[in-house]
Amino acid sequence: MPWRLIGFIVLFAVFLVFIGFNLENRCDISFGFCKLSQVPVYLTAFSAFVLGMLWAVPYIVSLRFKRKSGRNAAKDKKKQGPQKAQATEAEELLPGPGGPYGID
Repeated sequence: MPWRLIGFIVLFAVFLVFIGFNLENRCDISFGFCKLSQVPVYLTAFSAFVLGMLWAVPYIVSLRFKRKSGRNAAKDKKKQGPQKAQATEAEELLPGPGGPYGID
């Protein structure tokens, strides 16, 4: 079943109900250097939602870029063949089989 479509329709219906209840409600918005008077509440909520989505775009793009670069690094390691794994800094700090100070 197309759950994304159903979710979008429900979300859209919630927005329409919110707009319907707030058609007459107005507020003032101050940007510090400019003040907007008598702005409908649904416009402020909708614009905040859209600006939040736009603000998230660079974050999502950076995650996809990191994921792709990680895949490329894994492919390069496979092409090089089996190699001895190098210990990371965290692994070097962990105690080995000879105890925490290398003493048997």
